[in-house]
Amino acid sequence: MGDMTLEVVEHPLIEHKLSLMRDRRTCHIRIRELVTEITLLMTFHATRGLVGEEVAFETPLEEMRARRIREDRLVVAPILRAGLGMVDGVLRLVPGARVGHLGFYRNEETLQPVRYYGKLPPSPERYSFLLVDPMLGTGGTASASISDLKARGVKEIAFMCLVAAPEGAERLTREHPDVRVYAAALDRRLNEKGYILPGLGDAGDRLFGTL
Repeated sequence: MGDMTLEVVEHPLIEHKLSLMRDRRTCHIRIRELVTEITLLMTFHATRGLVGEEVAFETPLEEMRARRIREDRLVVAPILRAGLGMVDGVLRLVPGARVGHLGFYRNEETLQPVRYYGKLPPSPERYSFLLVDPMLGTGGTASASISDLKARGVKEIAFMCLVAAPEGAERLTREHPDVRVYAAALDRRLNEKGYILPGLGDAGDRLFGTL
């Protein structure tokens, strides 16, 4: 994969919880819990680049200086609809983060993603963005989302998913080499219908019980 900007966040807890999520017997209630838990663990890694501002304060014993991040300078942006399941995991660690939303559908003639909904904070170029979507399959929607943010002036973007296919990871690397991609697992390949193998099925349906 060369210099791919993909980081697989390896941790026994992440691997354990992802295996439970992949299991077809796991119900949607537990799926939601697992997505939140895995996202929380991954957010610890994906936010390493945030820069804190030095502040002075009093401990019970003396005055000291330390760095604190501006939580409200981070925007977590789920790609609708499955990305909604990852928002709470980020907010548990960064409760002051803002939440944007991006929605796309696929044009049946061109097969290209088309944005049908987008709501971001005013002046989005002032923020760091963490795009979230459980699955990175072909990479079409993720790439379109990143392009949409860049067109609005956003400079700092990371993408976080649970399961990535090599095809999607390679596409993001090729089209957006400046964007860091975090995944809980890099799976084998896409099948002829565009599903990730071994994958976990349709993330949105499994999250929201619409199977």
